[in-house]
Amino acid sequence: MLARLESGAASQIILEANAPIRCVTPSGPQAVSQQTLTSKQVLALVGEMATADQKASVSAGRDIRFLYAWNGQQWLVEQDGSAPHTRLTVQKHVTVAEPAVAPAPPAPAVRRYRASDVPFEEAADTAVTRERFEALLREQVRRGAADLHLRVGEPPILRLGGDLVRIEDQSTLDDASVSRMVRAIMPPKNLAEFDANWDTDFAYEITGVSRFRVNVLRDRNGAAAVVRTISATTVTVEEMGVSPEVQQLCALTKGLVLVTGPTGSGKSTTLCALVDLVNRTRHDHIITIEDPIEFVHQSKKCLITQRQVGVHTQSFKSALRAALREDPDIILVGELRDLETIAMAMETAETGHLVFGTLHTSTAASTINRIVDQFPADRQDQIRVMLSESLKGVVSQTLCKKIGGGRVAAREILIVNKAVSSMIREGKTMQINNIIQTQRKLGMETLNDALTHLVKTGQVEAEEAYVKSAEKKEMASRLRLLGYNLDGLAADD
Repeated sequence: MLARLESGAASQIILEANAPIRCVTPSGPQAVSQQTLTSKQVLALVGEMATADQKASVSAGRDIRFLYAWNGQQWLVEQDGSAPHTRLTVQKHVTVAEPAVAPAPPAPAVRRYRASDVPFEEAADTAVTRERFEALLREQVRRGAADLHLRVGEPPILRLGGDLVRIEDQSTLDDASVSRMVRAIMPPKNLAEFDANWDTDFAYEITGVSRFRVNVLRDRNGAAAVVRTISATTVTVEEMGVSPEVQQLCALTKGLVLVTGPTGSGKSTTLCALVDLVNRTRHDHIITIEDPIEFVHQSKKCLITQRQVGVHTQSFKSALRAALREDPDIILVGELRDLETIAMAMETAETGHLVFGTLHTSTAASTINRIVDQFPADRQDQIRVMLSESLKGVVSQTLCKKIGGGRVAAREILIVNKAVSSMIREGKTMQINNIIQTQRKLGMETLNDALTHLVKTGQVEAEEAYVKSAEKKEMASRLRLLGYNLDGLAADD
């Protein structure tokens, strides 16, 4: 690869964790290997070029910067300290000739920025700023908060047990401080995306603490961010309380299984538990397509390939199309965002693959309607037929505040049988709720059934169950029969 740099075919080599080796060419970065490197592999490659004196910084994985001699030329090996994970570059070292006259007095020290950086106050130190940000993330994990909010004019705010709580000993943030913190951890690609589109998503990890999903945006006051905690370890179906009937969907060889719910309802965590069950019980190839990668799965009985949109693939659609040539058995699509992705997921499910996906819908019936309504009217009958044959189950969930703290999931469960398939094919989705109510012995359950159970078992307050219900009139009747007074709540829908 150094020969490519020497010839001018490339200007830089990029060695980065969670990515293949890449060369920067006039047309942009190009992968020159198929294998995705780990942080240890990156450091091992660089360690081969380091002298004995330089190996200490390489082993520590910090402040790596040295010259490597090859073919009569010196090559600069340098660590990108702004990257959230191990990232090093190799490029030709250009020396500057000494001036013939005495140099002028040195100018005041000015911070140097890479082309991917956007300047902010030059006195700001990226390392110190990153440490401050990571201190907030550590506090988020220590207190068991689901999210951290950074907003101009507010101190850092945590979501604890479903409520937003301001961190009392933290000062109010301004636009400059929020911008510094988010830019200190943003990968170069996301820096460019944020500057172009004013919002971006990426994953961040503090080794030994947790992984985080970060969304950076701009609002009327300036920069803002929401950081969600992702468990450092995968969760299991047993820990999540996933019913045996839903677990049985993981034994299917083909079909479409959807986990739905509003934003922040725990869809990713439930999918993680289902993938972990497959990983422990089958001998298959699982491909996940996510934006960003949240839970990191280690291959157990299965082989797992995880791809991140924008890092390892251009889009959900292109990754799903490519996955069919990668010998998959199970494919997880992090989000069914558009018509083409939905159509491709159904076709993939019909052709002998098990496909997991998510949608932002609140009930099983609304999930089916959402999929059908994505398509033009002249194609909807065909889509209903396809969906009736490919759809195997829908888990629609919402998170409720638990009595005593924490949150618990209430799940509506639809297991697709012949009766449900017929309803989908004929467009009678309004009757699906009745089928769920009459087929409880098959493991089906309405959202109101799940909420009522949580109230009866003392896990959730009646008011919380009413607020989370999608069918509030029926829920109010159930709760009044149980002896609860709902006079303080809004009028029944």
